[in-house]
Amino acid sequence: MLVTINVAVLLAVIIIILRLRRTTHARSRNDEKLTVVIVLVFGVLIAPTAFGQGILDVVVQVVQGVSQSGR
Repeated sequence: MLVTINVAVLLAVIIIILRLRRTTHARSRNDEKLTVVIVLVFGVLIAPTAFGQGILDVVVQVVQGVSQSGR
């Protein structure tokens, strides 16, 4: 069994974890904007992967379940 990982995805995960570990009261508005941009780029990176498709399937199922329970 061969396991491969995209280096861009790995770096994005590491950067997101490091940025989210910082204390919230020390963040500036620009720091928060940069964090949002990094997370959006991460979303674009994992979207075409099997992992991204799995996340999409789970989110779709949750949304469908919530919308059906409201009826």
